[in-house]
Amino acid sequence: MPATADLHAMGQSIWLDNITREMLNDGTIAGFIETMSVTGLTSNPSIFQKAIAGSHEYDDSIRKHMEAGLSGDELFFELAIEDLRRACDLFAPIHESTNGLDGWCSLEVSPLLANDTHSTIEQAKKLHAKADRKNLYIKVPGTPEGAPAIEELTFAGIPVNVTLIFSVEHYHRAAEAYTKGLERRLEAGLDVTGCSVASLFISRWDVKTAPMLPDDLKDKNGLAIGGACYKAYVDWHASDRWKALEAKGALRQRLLFASTGTKDPALSDYLYVSGLAAPDTVNTMPDKTLKAFFDHGSLDGALPGDGAPSHAMLEKIAAAGVDLHKAGEELQVEGAQKFDESWHSLLADIASKTAALA
Repeated sequence: MPATADLHAMGQSIWLDNITREMLNDGTIAGFIETMSVTGLTSNPSIFQKAIAGSHEYDDSIRKHMEAGLSGDELFFELAIEDLRRACDLFAPIHESTNGLDGWCSLEVSPLLANDTHSTIEQAKKLHAKADRKNLYIKVPGTPEGAPAIEELTFAGIPVNVTLIFSVEHYHRAAEAYTKGLERRLEAGLDVTGCSVASLFISRWDVKTAPMLPDDLKDKNGLAIGGACYKAYVDWHASDRWKALEAKGALRQRLLFASTGTKDPALSDYLYVSGLAAPDTVNTMPDKTLKAFFDHGSLDGALPGDGAPSHAMLEKIAAAGVDLHKAGEELQVEGAQKFDESWHSLLADIASKTAALA
Protein backbone atom coordinates (compact mmCIF):
# COMPACT_ATOMS: atom_id res chain seq x y z
CA MET A 1 0.00 0.00 0.00
CA PRO A 2 1.50 3.42 -0.93
CA ALA A 3 2.43 5.87 1.81
CA THR A 4 -0.39 8.20 0.75
CA ALA A 5 -2.90 5.45 1.55
CA ASP A 6 -1.20 4.84 4.91
CA LEU A 7 -1.44 8.53 5.74
CA HIS A 8 -5.10 8.64 4.76
CA ALA A 9 -5.77 5.56 6.91
CA MET A 10 -4.10 7.32 9.85
CA GLY A 11 -6.75 10.03 9.57
CA GLN A 12 -4.84 12.90 7.94
CA SER A 13 -6.43 14.36 4.82
CA ILE A 14 -4.16 14.84 1.82
CA TRP A 15 -4.95 17.96 -0.20
CA LEU A 16 -3.27 19.16 -3.36
CA ASP A 17 -1.66 22.60 -3.11
CA ASN A 18 -2.03 23.44 -6.77
CA ILE A 19 -4.56 23.92 -9.54
CA THR A 20 -4.28 24.71 -13.25
CA ARG A 21 -6.81 24.45 -16.03
CA GLU A 22 -4.53 21.99 -17.78
CA MET A 23 -4.58 19.68 -14.73
CA LEU A 24 -8.38 19.80 -14.79
CA ASN A 25 -8.59 19.21 -18.54
CA ASP A 26 -6.13 16.31 -18.76
CA GLY A 27 -7.46 14.44 -15.73
CA THR A 28 -4.43 14.97 -13.50
CA ILE A 29 -6.45 16.06 -10.48
CA ALA A 30 -9.00 13.30 -10.99
CA GLY A 31 -6.06 10.86 -11.13
CA PHE A 32 -4.68 12.17 -7.84
CA ILE A 33 -8.06 11.55 -6.23
CA GLU A 34 -8.24 8.03 -7.64
CA THR A 35 -4.69 6.85 -6.95
CA MET A 36 -3.10 9.05 -4.27
CA SER A 37 -5.91 9.47 -1.70
CA VAL A 38 -6.22 13.22 -2.41
CA THR A 39 -9.40 14.56 -0.80
CA GLY A 40 -9.18 18.33 -1.29
CA LEU A 41 -7.35 21.20 -2.93
CA THR A 42 -5.95 24.63 -2.04
CA SER A 43 -5.00 27.63 -4.16
CA ASN A 44 -3.44 31.04 -3.62
CA PRO A 45 -2.40 34.03 -5.75
CA SER A 46 1.04 32.53 -6.45
CA ILE A 47 -0.51 29.31 -7.77
CA PHE A 48 -2.90 31.11 -10.09
CA GLN A 49 -0.21 33.52 -11.25
CA LYS A 50 1.92 30.60 -12.44
CA ALA A 51 -1.08 28.80 -13.91
CA ILE A 52 -2.39 31.69 -15.99
CA ALA A 53 0.94 33.18 -17.03
CA GLY A 54 2.32 29.86 -18.25
CA SER A 55 -0.64 28.58 -20.25
CA HIS A 56 -2.86 29.29 -23.24
CA GLU A 57 -5.66 27.24 -21.62
CA TYR A 58 -7.24 30.44 -20.32
CA ASP A 59 -7.20 32.42 -23.57
CA ASP A 60 -10.76 31.65 -24.67
CA SER A 61 -12.14 32.55 -21.24
CA ILE A 62 -10.14 35.76 -21.19
CA ARG A 63 -11.55 36.75 -24.58
CA LYS A 64 -15.10 36.03 -23.40
CA HIS A 65 -14.72 38.11 -20.24
CA MET A 66 -12.98 40.91 -22.14
CA GLU A 67 -15.98 41.14 -24.43
CA ALA A 68 -18.17 41.44 -21.32
CA GLY A 69 -16.06 44.42 -20.26
CA LEU A 70 -14.14 42.74 -17.44
CA SER A 71 -10.50 43.39 -16.60
CA GLY A 72 -8.08 43.23 -13.70
CA ASP A 73 -9.16 41.50 -10.51
CA GLU A 74 -12.74 41.01 -11.73
CA LEU A 75 -11.48 39.08 -14.73
CA PHE A 76 -9.12 37.05 -12.53
CA PHE A 77 -11.83 35.97 -10.11
CA GLU A 78 -13.96 34.81 -13.05
CA LEU A 79 -11.09 32.62 -14.27
CA ALA A 80 -10.33 31.29 -10.79
CA ILE A 81 -13.96 30.50 -10.02
CA GLU A 82 -14.33 28.66 -13.33
CA ASP A 83 -11.47 26.37 -12.30
CA LEU A 84 -12.56 25.99 -8.70
CA ARG A 85 -16.16 25.14 -9.57
CA ARG A 86 -14.83 22.21 -11.60
CA ALA A 87 -12.50 21.18 -8.79
CA CYS A 88 -15.32 21.42 -6.23
CA ASP A 89 -17.43 19.15 -8.40
CA LEU A 90 -14.63 16.57 -8.51
CA PHE A 91 -14.44 16.56 -4.72
CA ALA A 92 -18.20 16.78 -4.11
CA PRO A 93 -18.67 13.02 -3.55
CA ILE A 94 -15.99 13.11 -0.84
CA HIS A 95 -17.63 16.15 0.71
CA GLU A 96 -20.94 14.33 0.84
CA SER A 97 -19.55 11.05 2.16
CA THR A 98 -17.66 12.81 5.00
CA ASN A 99 -20.67 14.94 5.98
CA GLY A 100 -18.89 18.15 5.04
CA LEU A 101 -15.60 17.53 6.84
CA ASP A 102 -13.53 16.88 3.72
CA GLY A 103 -13.66 17.39 -0.03
CA TRP A 104 -12.93 21.14 0.11
CA CYS A 105 -11.31 23.55 -2.36
CA SER A 106 -10.11 27.06 -1.46
CA LEU A 107 -10.20 30.51 -3.06
CA GLU A 108 -8.36 33.44 -1.49
CA VAL A 109 -9.67 36.97 -1.15
CA SER A 110 -7.45 39.67 -2.60
CA PRO A 111 -4.29 39.82 -0.46
CA LEU A 112 -4.46 43.60 -0.73
CA LEU A 113 -7.37 43.42 1.77
CA ALA A 114 -5.30 41.74 4.52
CA ASN A 115 -5.57 44.82 6.76
CA ASP A 116 -9.15 45.74 5.83
CA THR A 117 -11.70 43.79 7.86
CA HIS A 118 -14.86 45.21 6.27
CA SER A 119 -13.71 44.78 2.66
CA THR A 120 -12.51 41.25 3.40
CA ILE A 121 -15.97 40.31 4.70
CA GLU A 122 -17.74 41.86 1.73
CA GLN A 123 -15.50 40.27 -0.87
CA ALA A 124 -15.60 36.84 0.83
CA LYS A 125 -19.41 36.84 0.80
CA LYS A 126 -19.50 37.95 -2.82
CA LEU A 127 -17.00 35.32 -3.98
CA HIS A 128 -18.66 32.47 -2.11
CA ALA A 129 -22.08 33.36 -3.50
CA LYS A 130 -20.71 33.73 -7.03
CA ALA A 131 -18.95 30.36 -6.96
CA ASP A 132 -22.14 28.67 -5.72
CA ARG A 133 -20.37 25.59 -4.33
CA LYS A 134 -20.93 24.48 -0.75
CA ASN A 135 -17.50 22.82 -0.60
CA LEU A 136 -15.57 26.01 -1.36
CA TYR A 137 -13.57 27.63 1.42
CA ILE A 138 -12.78 31.33 1.23
CA LYS A 139 -9.24 31.96 2.41
CA VAL A 140 -8.82 34.82 4.87
CA PRO A 141 -5.46 35.75 6.46
CA GLY A 142 -5.12 35.09 10.17
CA THR A 143 -3.92 38.63 10.87
CA PRO A 144 -5.30 40.81 13.69
CA GLU A 145 -7.54 42.49 11.11
CA GLY A 146 -8.51 39.13 9.64
CA ALA A 147 -9.74 37.66 12.94
CA PRO A 148 -12.98 39.69 13.17
CA ALA A 149 -13.64 38.88 9.50
CA ILE A 150 -13.24 35.16 10.25
CA GLU A 151 -15.67 35.43 13.16
CA GLU A 152 -18.23 37.38 11.14
CA LEU A 153 -17.99 35.08 8.12
CA THR A 154 -18.36 32.01 10.33
CA PHE A 155 -21.45 33.57 11.88
CA ALA A 156 -22.77 34.27 8.38
CA GLY A 157 -22.27 30.61 7.38
CA ILE A 158 -19.34 31.22 5.01
CA PRO A 159 -16.71 28.45 5.37
CA VAL A 160 -13.24 29.89 5.94
CA ASN A 161 -9.72 28.62 5.39
CA VAL A 162 -7.62 30.76 7.73
CA THR A 163 -4.29 31.30 6.01
CA LEU A 164 -0.88 32.79 6.91
CA ILE A 165 -0.64 31.19 10.37
CA PHE A 166 2.91 30.82 11.66
CA SER A 167 2.73 30.31 15.43
CA VAL A 168 0.71 29.03 18.36
CA GLU A 169 -0.48 32.59 18.97
CA HIS A 170 -1.72 32.84 15.39
CA TYR A 171 -3.45 29.46 15.72
CA HIS A 172 -5.22 30.55 18.91
CA ARG A 173 -6.39 33.71 17.14
CA ALA A 174 -7.92 31.62 14.33
CA ALA A 175 -9.50 29.10 16.70
CA GLU A 176 -10.97 31.85 18.86
CA ALA A 177 -12.49 33.62 15.85
CA TYR A 178 -14.06 30.42 14.51
CA THR A 179 -15.34 29.35 17.92
CA LYS A 180 -16.85 32.79 18.60
CA GLY A 181 -18.59 32.73 15.23
CA LEU A 182 -20.16 29.36 16.06
CA GLU A 183 -21.15 30.50 19.55
CA ARG A 184 -22.90 33.50 18.03
CA ARG A 185 -24.78 31.20 15.66
CA LEU A 186 -25.89 29.08 18.60
CA GLU A 187 -27.07 32.13 20.52
CA ALA A 188 -29.03 33.26 17.45
CA GLY A 189 -30.77 29.89 17.18
CA LEU A 190 -28.84 28.87 14.06
CA ASP A 191 -27.16 25.55 13.36
CA VAL A 192 -23.42 25.18 14.05
CA THR A 193 -22.59 22.76 11.27
CA GLY A 194 -20.08 25.06 9.58
CA CYS A 195 -16.52 24.03 8.84
CA SER A 196 -13.07 25.63 8.76
CA VAL A 197 -9.34 24.90 8.62
CA ALA A 198 -6.41 26.79 10.14
CA SER A 199 -3.46 26.76 7.72
CA LEU A 200 -0.06 26.70 9.43
CA PHE A 201 2.90 27.48 7.15
CA ILE A 202 5.86 25.20 7.86
CA SER A 203 8.84 25.35 5.52
CA ARG A 204 9.24 29.13 5.63
CA TRP A 205 10.33 28.79 9.26
CA ASP A 206 13.38 26.79 8.24
CA VAL A 207 14.25 29.12 5.37
CA LYS A 208 14.12 32.10 7.73
CA THR A 209 15.93 30.65 10.75
CA ALA A 210 18.58 28.43 9.12
CA PRO A 211 21.10 31.31 8.86
CA MET A 212 20.62 32.03 12.59
CA LEU A 213 21.20 28.48 13.82
CA PRO A 214 24.08 26.01 14.27
CA ASP A 215 24.10 23.02 11.94
CA ASP A 216 22.53 20.64 14.46
CA LEU A 217 19.43 22.85 14.77
CA LYS A 218 18.95 23.85 11.15
CA ASP A 219 15.77 22.61 9.45
CA LYS A 220 14.23 21.65 12.78
CA ASN A 221 12.21 24.81 13.39
CA GLY A 222 9.34 24.08 11.00
CA LEU A 223 8.59 20.62 12.37
CA ALA A 224 8.86 21.92 15.95
CA ILE A 225 6.36 24.71 15.29
CA GLY A 226 4.08 22.14 13.66
CA GLY A 227 4.25 19.92 16.74
CA ALA A 228 3.64 22.81 19.13
CA CYS A 229 0.61 23.97 17.15
CA TYR A 230 -0.71 20.43 17.00
CA LYS A 231 -0.64 20.29 20.82
CA ALA A 232 -2.51 23.63 20.93
CA TYR A 233 -5.04 22.17 18.49
CA VAL A 234 -5.54 19.02 20.56
CA ASP A 235 -5.90 21.07 23.76
CA TRP A 236 -8.41 23.47 22.20
CA HIS A 237 -10.72 20.66 21.16
CA ALA A 238 -10.44 18.96 24.54
CA SER A 239 -11.83 22.07 26.29
CA ASP A 240 -15.32 22.20 27.79
CA ARG A 241 -16.02 25.25 25.66
CA TRP A 242 -15.42 23.37 22.43
CA LYS A 243 -17.13 20.19 23.59
CA ALA A 244 -20.31 22.19 24.24
CA LEU A 245 -20.33 23.23 20.58
CA GLU A 246 -19.39 19.77 19.37
CA ALA A 247 -22.35 18.34 21.26
CA LYS A 248 -24.55 20.60 19.11
CA GLY A 249 -23.03 19.26 15.89
CA ALA A 250 -20.07 21.62 15.34
CA LEU A 251 -17.20 20.38 13.16
CA ARG A 252 -13.75 21.24 14.42
CA GLN A 253 -11.54 23.72 12.63
CA ARG A 254 -8.90 21.24 11.56
CA LEU A 255 -5.24 22.19 11.67
CA LEU A 256 -3.84 22.25 8.14
CA PHE A 257 -0.11 21.95 7.50
CA ALA A 258 0.73 24.19 4.53
CA SER A 259 3.97 25.12 2.79
CA THR A 260 5.10 21.50 3.10
CA GLY A 261 7.33 21.31 0.04
CA THR A 262 10.96 20.83 1.08
CA LYS A 263 13.06 23.83 0.08
CA ASP A 264 16.53 22.38 0.85
CA PRO A 265 17.51 19.72 -1.73
CA ALA A 266 19.78 18.08 0.85
CA LEU A 267 16.73 17.10 2.91
CA SER A 268 14.14 14.38 2.35
CA ASP A 269 11.67 15.46 -0.31
CA TYR A 270 8.79 14.46 1.99
CA LEU A 271 10.27 15.69 5.29
CA TYR A 272 7.24 17.83 6.21
CA VAL A 273 4.81 15.05 5.36
CA SER A 274 6.17 12.16 7.41
CA GLY A 275 7.20 14.54 10.22
CA LEU A 276 3.71 16.05 10.55
CA ALA A 277 1.53 12.97 10.18
CA ALA A 278 -1.35 13.39 12.64
CA PRO A 279 -4.97 12.25 12.79
CA ASP A 280 -7.82 14.74 12.31
CA THR A 281 -5.59 17.19 10.44
CA VAL A 282 -4.79 18.10 6.83
CA ASN A 283 -1.53 18.29 4.87
CA THR A 284 -1.76 20.26 1.62
CA MET A 285 1.14 19.35 -0.66
CA PRO A 286 2.56 20.68 -3.92
CA ASP A 287 2.22 18.01 -6.60
CA LYS A 288 5.99 17.40 -6.56
CA THR A 289 5.86 16.56 -2.85
CA LEU A 290 2.69 14.50 -3.27
CA LYS A 291 4.29 12.40 -6.02
CA ALA A 292 7.48 11.91 -4.01
CA PHE A 293 5.58 10.73 -0.94
CA PHE A 294 3.44 8.40 -3.05
CA ASP A 295 6.49 7.00 -4.85
CA HIS A 296 8.95 6.40 -2.01
CA GLY A 297 7.56 7.90 1.18
CA SER A 298 7.11 6.22 4.54
CA LEU A 299 5.59 7.02 7.93
CA ASP A 300 7.40 7.00 11.25
CA GLY A 301 4.31 7.15 13.45
CA ALA A 302 1.97 9.92 14.47
CA LEU A 303 2.93 13.35 15.75
CA PRO A 304 2.80 13.33 19.59
CA GLY A 305 -0.25 15.14 20.90
CA ASP A 306 1.54 16.31 24.04
CA GLY A 307 4.00 18.46 22.08
CA ALA A 308 6.89 17.52 24.37
CA PRO A 309 9.59 16.86 21.72
CA SER A 310 8.55 19.96 19.78
CA HIS A 311 8.64 22.27 22.80
CA ALA A 312 12.05 20.87 23.78
CA MET A 313 13.37 21.65 20.30
CA LEU A 314 11.89 25.16 20.35
CA GLU A 315 13.63 25.80 23.67
CA LYS A 316 16.95 24.84 22.08
CA ILE A 317 16.27 27.07 19.08
CA ALA A 318 15.37 29.99 21.35
CA ALA A 319 18.51 29.38 23.43
CA ALA A 320 20.53 29.58 20.21
CA GLY A 321 19.30 33.15 19.76
CA VAL A 322 16.10 32.96 17.71
CA ASP A 323 13.31 35.19 19.00
CA LEU A 324 10.44 32.88 18.04
CA HIS A 325 7.68 35.40 18.69
CA LYS A 326 9.39 38.07 16.61
CA ALA A 327 10.17 35.60 13.83
CA GLY A 328 6.56 34.42 13.70
CA GLU A 329 5.25 37.97 13.39
CA GLU A 330 7.79 38.77 10.70
CA LEU A 331 6.89 35.63 8.78
CA GLN A 332 3.23 36.60 8.73
CA VAL A 333 4.04 40.09 7.41
CA GLU A 334 6.49 38.69 4.87
CA GLY A 335 3.98 36.06 3.77
CA ALA A 336 1.35 38.72 3.16
CA GLN A 337 3.87 40.78 1.20
CA LYS A 338 4.76 37.78 -1.00
CA PHE A 339 1.09 37.25 -1.79
CA ASP A 340 0.80 40.97 -2.60
CA GLU A 341 3.71 40.65 -5.02
CA SER A 342 2.17 37.56 -6.65
CA TRP A 343 -1.15 39.39 -6.90
CA HIS A 344 0.41 42.35 -8.70
CA SER A 345 2.32 39.97 -11.01
CA LEU A 346 -0.89 38.06 -11.67
CA LEU A 347 -2.80 41.19 -12.64
CA ALA A 348 0.13 42.34 -14.80
CA ASP A 349 0.15 38.97 -16.60
CA ILE A 350 -3.60 39.17 -17.18
CA ALA A 351 -3.25 42.70 -18.52
CA SER A 352 -0.51 41.52 -20.87
CA LYS A 353 -2.63 38.60 -22.08
CA THR A 354 -5.70 40.77 -22.63
CA ALA A 355 -3.62 43.24 -24.63
CA ALA A 356 -2.20 40.45 -26.78
CA LEU A 357 -5.57 38.79 -27.31
CA ALA A 358 -7.23 42.11 -28.14
